[in-house]
Amino acid sequence: MSFEFSFVGLLFLIMLFVPNVIWSKHQPKDYEIYSRNENRLLLSFERVGQILVTVFSLFCGARFHFSLLLILGFVFMVLYELAWIRYFRGSHTMKGMYSDFLKIPIPLATLPVLAFFLLGIDANSIFLVVSSLILGIGHIGIHLEHKKRIF
Repeated sequence: MSFEFSFVGLLFLIMLFVPNVIWSKHQPKDYEIYSRNENRLLLSFERVGQILVTVFSLFCGARFHFSLLLILGFVFMVLYELAWIRYFRGSHTMKGMYSDFLKIPIPLATLPVLAFFLLGIDANSIFLVVSSLILGIGHIGIHLEHKKRIF
């Protein structure tokens, strides 16, 4: 494991952040009602995980090579982009945001967590793997709670 700059990690982060910036201008109606009542422990896990994943994905030392894990992680990020496109083309509702995509539950939460987890394994970075798990507990947990309230 090394702490070299990772262009792969940067690419994954760009794929993560661009739709989220766009989403900030196109949030679903009533999203603030759901976000006000989020579990504080899960929110703490999510915030810490977001910071750690951002830092460790940039410095996980992953290089451009074609391993099965890296390709699968990239496929998850492409599916994440497609799930966002579906949301942006839709009516911007909470139901639209949390609907399964290709039978993947809460895809806007699960797909990037899985992608960064695989990037961490591929880069042999225990720090990114653990950071992804922390993020997953918080991010997926929060969005599971939202989905339960919606459906």
